[in-house]
Amino acid sequence: MRVSIIIPVFNKASYIKETLESALGQTYSNIEIILVNDGSTDGSFEILKAYVEKFPDRVLLIDQENQGVSTATNIGIQAAKGEYIQFLDADDLISRIKLKNKFNYFLE
Repeated sequence: MRVSIIIPVFNKASYIKETLESALGQTYSNIEIILVNDGSTDGSFEILKAYVEKFPDRVLLIDQENQGVSTATNIGIQAAKGEYIQFLDADDLISRIKLKNKFNYFLE
């Protein structure tokens, strides 16, 4: 079962690296990370591009003009290929075992 982690991003250059590292560090490995850059002007887009280049098989980047978090989230949902979705804000951290624990609970 694949999990799509959707992260809308608007001007979060100060936080996004830590958020991405926490998402990429999951002990559950069947994930895709969908980043939706919502017209950032603070260097966030360049950081996101670097992660796509480093992890092209795990990270997808969608770039759009600023339309707000709801639109960015919905665009991420449309692009998702996973059976399950995990939402993260661009300044959130996720425990390394969160997705693994979630699936253990579902499978009980």
